[in-house]
Amino acid sequence: MLPEPVIHELEDIVGRNNLIVDEHRIVAYDCDAYVAEKYMPSAVVFPETTEQVVAIVRCLGREGIPFLPRGAGTGLSGGATPLNHEVVISLAKMDKLLDLDFENRRATVQPGFVNLRLTKEMANDGFYYAPDPSSQSVCTIGGNFAENSGGSHCLKYGVTTNHVVAAEVVLPSGEVITVGEPYGDPIGYDLLGVLVGSEGTLGITTAITVKILPKAQAVKTFLAYFDRVDDASQTVSDIIAQGIVPAACEMMDQLMIHAVDKSVYHVGYPDDIEAVLLVEIDGMLESVEDNAQRVLDVCNQNRVRTVRVAQNDRERALWWNSRKMAFPAIGRISPDYLVQDGVIPRTKLSAVLQRISALSAEYGLRVANVFHAGDGNLHPLICYDARIEGQLQQALALGQRILEVCVDMGGSITGEHGVGIEKIGHMAYMFSEHDLKAQQDLRDVFNPQGLCNSGKLVPRPGACVEDRSMHHVVPPILVGVGPDGGS
Repeated sequence: MLPEPVIHELEDIVGRNNLIVDEHRIVAYDCDAYVAEKYMPSAVVFPETTEQVVAIVRCLGREGIPFLPRGAGTGLSGGATPLNHEVVISLAKMDKLLDLDFENRRATVQPGFVNLRLTKEMANDGFYYAPDPSSQSVCTIGGNFAENSGGSHCLKYGVTTNHVVAAEVVLPSGEVITVGEPYGDPIGYDLLGVLVGSEGTLGITTAITVKILPKAQAVKTFLAYFDRVDDASQTVSDIIAQGIVPAACEMMDQLMIHAVDKSVYHVGYPDDIEAVLLVEIDGMLESVEDNAQRVLDVCNQNRVRTVRVAQNDRERALWWNSRKMAFPAIGRISPDYLVQDGVIPRTKLSAVLQRISALSAEYGLRVANVFHAGDGNLHPLICYDARIEGQLQQALALGQRILEVCVDMGGSITGEHGVGIEKIGHMAYMFSEHDLKAQQDLRDVFNPQGLCNSGKLVPRPGACVEDRSMHHVVPPILVGVGPDGGS
């Protein structure tokens, strides 16, 4: 519980209606979409301006009270979980579009502005915002900034850091800095690059300027059905080897196909195929037609059963909605599931999928795979039942083994979901002690008191985070995700 004087000061800053201290209401903020661990915040405060964020941070810093920023809570690694019972600074009410500059192809938004809303705001003008996480209908650009979010179209267009050009940030000291440059290259050190993907551990972003793009002249979308996963995997590598960079190249295996076709977005996938590729080509009309034929040729060379071409925008939207329903759709075939997020060289897809299949059999747990195949970003979803004693621990252990396989194959423990608290124990598997110390030293420059989102992203030397993550001790609160995606 916060001291009464602090509560009164926060009320003075944001107003009584923008502060929650009632434990029955703050429980809604005890985790993000990583629901395996929950911790109660000491309060939730809703600023509406940069000046209010500054005043809140200075108030809490003066009293030595930890705090963390939060967006829409769609993060999948616990980055917004109040591990230290922090005051949650929710940026949900900082949701304004501050500027839209079509001539210079820039937009400036507050951090609580929803990703998909930006594209909708300028759709009639022929522009869009490229980063498209599966949660784009609800996730915020501030949250995307914190996690360096990707999405299906990052193969061609890049992740969030490739689209953010400038930002206003409140440091943990309460100072306000502007990093990057709205037009042209910034001078000096790339502090913007440091802040994007820092998971709210270095400061709180209060305004973000991003690139906006004109819609492509032409788009062609394919569904390719394969009898063998290996053939689908080889197709991905061969498409890129041809010098073709699709706007997106997504893959689902058989278990995932069965799950998504039970959702409201029923495509009608054949029951007996092992894999489906969703490939999208965009650009100038002539190049799209040429590349589309080359993609079809590659699919045929790899024993594709059938290739379907979207006949209109409605069919294309159905296919994409089916793909983006993948995570919640698993709730239709399993009472609980653990989402993983590793990266491998795309040429290793077949080998890694075979290894995941072997590990699935070893642990006795089903694994459904959906991933951004073009850039090797895997999303194995481990199915388990939390009501069965020991299954959560088995799922966690299997998840760790899968991430180790990714690193051993020359990849990474995360591609777009971040480290948060879920993967913090795995950082030492990928980085040396000196690497981790350098990252911690950088964090200490921005956040010397350790009050801003402590315990996330980078493990401190000698910290006991490994006892929770690496050795799979049961978390304080365990929650299953049901068919409705709720807890």
